[in-house]
Amino acid sequence: MLTGLAWLALETKSLEQARSFYADLLELSCRERGERELVFAAGETDLVVRRPDSVPRGGVHTHYAFSIPATEYDDWWDQLSTAGYDLEDAQFGELTSLYLYDPDGNCVELGQSDVAGPGIDGIFEVVLEVEDLERSQAFYAALGFETVDMGADRKRVRMSLNGSTALELWEPHLGIADARGGVHVDLGFETSEPTGALEAVSDHVQQVDHVADERVVVRDPDGHVITFTV
Repeated sequence: MLTGLAWLALETKSLEQARSFYADLLELSCRERGERELVFAAGETDLVVRRPDSVPRGGVHTHYAFSIPATEYDDWWDQLSTAGYDLEDAQFGELTSLYLYDPDGNCVELGQSDVAGPGIDGIFEVVLEVEDLERSQAFYAALGFETVDMGADRKRVRMSLNGSTALELWEPHLGIADARGGVHVDLGFETSEPTGALEAVSDHVQQVDHVADERVVVRDPDGHVITFTV
């Protein structure tokens, strides 16, 4: 039903500080500049940073992961540590990720992935804070996400869309690098049938904000803004 992640939107207090972090430090190209928001290209996915002066606001203290070519990992570690960032790392099988924080307290992961690059080439994971794991798991399963892992030492569920985009659903806790799941996160998903996606979750949405043939906007059970768009 859903085919991929179109965008992740974050809240920022300062567009200039966000631009410096994402464009200058992480070398993302800025596709759009407005009075309220900036849109960066992370591979085929947009990263939006937005001032909190209307809704949807964008997520706060959101943990998410960028894809980087595996061969670039050491270069990124050296570049970011030289810039003065206190980095943490974690091993996942044969792949390694590093973690740092952006100016607004979002935990940004750069993970070795099978991507072409150069540089950041996609967003492969977003972590949402939820109140009830079973309720949220059922909501995203109805949209085509498959459960691939359930945490034993902390309350979390990992779900995957087409083997490429992952959502981690966390009941409140601190993860690696003291990361937290995001609240009021704004996510956009591509689909050929936006109204069909709405029908799949119509009994479980918190509210419906907009309905049209090419774009449907809903709130999931925890108030995250979810857009289905062609």
